Amino acid sequence: MFRRTAFAALAAVAALALAGCGDDTPASSSPSKSSPAVSGAVNVFAAASLTGTFTQLGKDFEAAHPGVRVTFNFAGSSALAKQINSGAPADVFASAAPKNMDDVTDKGTPTNFVKNTLEIAVPKGNPGKITGIKDFADKNKKIAICAAQVPCGAAAAKVFAALGITAQPDSLEQDVKAALTKVSLGEVDAALVYKTDVLSAKDKVEGIEFPESSKAVNEYPIATLTKAPNPDGAKAFVDYVLSDKGKAVLSAAGFDAP
Repeated sequence: MFRRTAFAALAAVAALALAGCGDDTPASSSPSKSSPAVSGAVNVFAAASLTGTFTQLGKDFEAAHPGVRVTFNFAGSSALAKQINSGAPADVFASAAPKNMDDVTDKGTPTNFVKNTLEIAVPKGNPGKITGIKDFADKNKKIAICAAQVPCGAAAAKVFAALGITAQPDSLEQDVKAALTKVSLGEVDAALVYKTDVLSAKDKVEGIEFPESSKAVNEYPIATLTKAPNPDGAKAFVDYVLSDKGKAVLSAAGFDAP
């Protein structure tokens, strides 16, 4: 009887010891706390000059976060700022200039993520014989520039003012892609766009660099919005744009580091 009781006691002690070992699991094997899973739709309002790069980044982001859908609204930064202030359901705003970002009242802390420089775009073969920025003051040339409230238009105005010339545009466009389209269709002799737009158009237009472009370099800020319908998705997308993968896509498109 004593042997049976002792054996049972030893068995109980062994069981408790094993249970204790099970509770002593190393911290590294326990599930780690991570940021909230990203899901749903992420609505990104972005400057027209970001169309190509952000479309690619959106696809890459969706691949990294299965089940997430990124939707874009590309337009002039001034128009996007107005839409956001009017209550448009945006999660992220990427502007082509700090001024338009400043106009948005409900935003997080903006981060400048790229810079862009103006370049003259002309149709293939340069039929208008454009030689430089001073041709934008020639009434005999057909010229397109962005409207003054659009970042590319504001940058153009700085260049013209610095050179003391008065531009003679035949067309004022509401975003840089519209100005580029005028060139690619041969409707104007030249337009003042960003160098990234010239690169994106590939064989449809030719680019003419000019040294005075350094007088108006645009910095692009990006921010989440405080009233974002999907705040976790907004933060994750901005983080992705600022990541090394995002920087690589933007650099390949011709954007400069801030």
